[in-house]
Amino acid sequence: MPLHRSWIGTVAVVTLLVAACQTTPTTTTTSALTAPIAAADSVASIDGTTIKYDVAGQGDTALVFVHCWTCNRSFWDAQVPYFAPNYKVVRVDLAGHGESGKQRKTYSIPAFGADVAAVVDKLDLKHVILVGHSMGGPVALEAAKRLGDRVIGVVGIDTFYTAFSFPKEKQASNEMAAKFIQPLEENFPANADKLMRSIFAPGADPALVDRIAKNAGAADKAVALSAMRKMFDWYVQDANMAFLNIDGRLRNINGDPKGENKPLHESVVLIAGAGHFPAQEKPTAFNQTLGQIARQLVDNAKK
Repeated sequence: MPLHRSWIGTVAVVTLLVAACQTTPTTTTTSALTAPIAAADSVASIDGTTIKYDVAGQGDTALVFVHCWTCNRSFWDAQVPYFAPNYKVVRVDLAGHGESGKQRKTYSIPAFGADVAAVVDKLDLKHVILVGHSMGGPVALEAAKRLGDRVIGVVGIDTFYTAFSFPKEKQASNEMAAKFIQPLEENFPANADKLMRSIFAPGADPALVDRIAKNAGAADKAVALSAMRKMFDWYVQDANMAFLNIDGRLRNINGDPKGENKPLHESVVLIAGAGHFPAQEKPTAFNQTLGQIARQLVDNAKK
């Protein structure tokens, strides 16, 4: 189980938990990505919810990208052309996000994990690296529990071994969740925008900051708040088993906004000058780092 720095109690620190990326579903064209993507397909998750996904590239190993809280699969646009020549690249819209269905009543981390597993099962993927950003990290661990030894690795993106610590005791977790969610309940668009602007590295592209911050408030409020509450619950109820299950297959890429180069764990590679969004703020460095990690995981799986 990862060890984090203790919680300081300010909203600014709490926001390291989340990443509200582009919330409006988009269909990315081949010309924009310079890599062919099959038309979006769908599969029914364990509860019947329709899950949208798309596929690009080829290879024996699949990189399955899992977006963060309130995001969608277009969040990974900068990764498709880089990885498609050597890997099968799969991008998933979790339930309640992007083009996937919203009939689910409770948006829990295990249920999101089932969404990812349903896509992997439909595509009959045999060798999988799950890449999960922020909330997508726990989702990837839950998917790995369902997929077993088909998962050769999980790569958490600014989600584990960061400056944010989730309480592991139920009462403390409930209290922190209530403090965090209250302003979002009162004025979701304005406060989601404010929160997102606080988690970028200094010098981040203003257009990127504006796009992510403004689109955060466009998320489905009911879905977002349900997912947030269940994120806190997951760290109390399910995290220990999920980390035990992945046993040695977890790697992490985290932001390093000040360039201090002080990772909190040996599994962490830091991206200097990036905040909570390393794949968007520093896509070239991120892609190179993820590529190195993916090759190591593939080599380890062959041993």
